[in-house]
Amino acid sequence: MDTDDVPHCRVPRGSVSLDGMDAIEVEGLRRRYSADSKGEGFEAVRGISFSVREGEIFALLGTNGAGKTSTVEVLEGLAPATGGSVRVLGLDPYTQRTAVRPRTGVMLQEGGFPSELTVAETARMWAGVTSDARPPAEALELVGLGARRDVRVKQLSGGERRRLDLALALIGRPEVLFLDEPTTGMDPEGRRDTASLVRRLRSEGTTVLLTTHYLEEAEQLSDRLAIMQAGRIVAAGTAEQVAASRPSRITFRLPAGVPAERLPEDWRGAADGQKVARRTHTLQEDLTGLLLWARDTGVALEGLHARSASLEEAFLEIAEEGHLRAGWGDDAGTAGFADPASAGRRAGHGNSNEKTGVRA
Repeated sequence: MDTDDVPHCRVPRGSVSLDGMDAIEVEGLRRRYSADSKGEGFEAVRGISFSVREGEIFALLGTNGAGKTSTVEVLEGLAPATGGSVRVLGLDPYTQRTAVRPRTGVMLQEGGFPSELTVAETARMWAGVTSDARPPAEALELVGLGARRDVRVKQLSGGERRRLDLALALIGRPEVLFLDEPTTGMDPEGRRDTASLVRRLRSEGTTVLLTTHYLEEAEQLSDRLAIMQAGRIVAAGTAEQVAASRPSRITFRLPAGVPAERLPEDWRGAADGQKVARRTHTLQEDLTGLLLWARDTGVALEGLHARSASLEEAFLEIAEEGHLRAGWGDDAGTAGFADPASAGRRAGHGNSNEKTGVRA
């Protein structure tokens, strides 16, 4: 999937200039689902706010039930907000959908293609209901499916179907591209090629909002990201900023015969026998103090290891904290529940004015 060899890969801007505005603006967004048979409603999104700059890749992360799918469906114009406000390209994606839809591309978690059609027939069908459509052959080349154009959809692998999903999302030359778990089912080559294409689109001005379970993918691709838990954003910033918000870790072993009581007083609580493990937000200061103590006392610190938290560790800690809060009431949120919007997201990829295929 070499985008350098594909003509007209440039994504044109819409007729309305953003003039430096954010491409996506979310302020106090709430999404509540109607009461069930027991009379109980469910609030999947609880007053979140964030923005995505024009030409930025923004990743939305969270465990199942965190509310990210419900959030994205509001941004895509597939559902109204219960509260707060949402703007995509300066417009309300739900009430002004006919104006927003042709300027956005949507890649859902699972496409619903007629299985008997070939790849080329599917792309031509989609182009036929899409405004300002990219040539179908070009879209297929972009995602590396040019050589598979005559293969029936039912014969594609899972990863190839995801590539086809992406091709359909790109047919309308979107200004804003929504990617919901874009590389699920792809092999490493497919994930690498997709990441390369997304970067290329970003460099040409396309704004990308993606959800992904691959933290490495979010770390490598996104300019900024947000982590959702129980319907709220609990961390946001660059991957480095989010990781730095969690404590670093210092570990080592005391030599045999050196009791924990010999450690500096503020280190003794971190000892478990000869093993010492400390979490800290002041890594450099604590490590310097420890090394000075070891030098002055002549104690060798065996297996000394100091490292900052990773994005994966930050994500897992946030998820664990959310599960611990579940059942506490009030802010227990959606922990332990599936995001209602995450079930059954189906076809509805490109920029056609009304093509959604979304379930009720």
